[in-house]
Amino acid sequence: MTLTIGDTAPDFEADTTEGRIRFHDWIGDSWAVLFSHPKDFTPICTTELGYMAKIKPDFDKRNVKIIGLSVDPLDKHEGWSKDIEETQGHAPNYPMIADTDFAVAKLYGMLGADVSGDPGDRTAADNQTVRNVFVIGPDKKIKLVLVYPMTTGRNFDEVLRVIDSLQLTANHKVSTPVNWKPGEDVVIAGSVSDEQAKELWPDGWESPKPYIRIVKQPA
Repeated sequence: MTLTIGDTAPDFEADTTEGRIRFHDWIGDSWAVLFSHPKDFTPICTTELGYMAKIKPDFDKRNVKIIGLSVDPLDKHEGWSKDIEETQGHAPNYPMIADTDFAVAKLYGMLGADVSGDPGDRTAADNQTVRNVFVIGPDKKIKLVLVYPMTTGRNFDEVLRVIDSLQLTANHKVSTPVNWKPGEDVVIAGSVSDEQAKELWPDGWESPKPYIRIVKQPA
């Protein structure tokens, strides 16, 4: 199963470090980031989990919930959390899914349907495809999918930037250009005709080409 933008994020029940959840109920009316890890006690993921804990307030103010996933059991997650706090300065302050039966990893297309057995017998290399980021909207639709190799730490500042764009463009008929940051100019969405644009932007827009219509970011 390959999940793409616009698909409904599969619902599931799972045990986490903050209790058992049903995923869609846990999201509620918020946005969500599900980010997965191939194995507990791995070096790059250790840095990622600590950084996510550090910047969690930035997700909170955007009404975004964070949840991690690894196929290792809860007791391993708890031990890893201590290492993360010791080495990164911040312990995970968000739930971590214990996907010991690989159910969520399979549901989200990160492991093959034939994977089974004891997660403790698997190496990080066996689970190297379990290293994704899914951004999910309040409508439970997938808005972004990122897949990283094991050797490259994820850029969660970029995930925040994309969320800013997703939330802006969900509420206004605009798109954000290359390397856009909040407060910078945006582009009128291609789905908006010039006639409609004149009603929305009566002061006009900058147009170096007819198909590029640049305006200030809507408030």
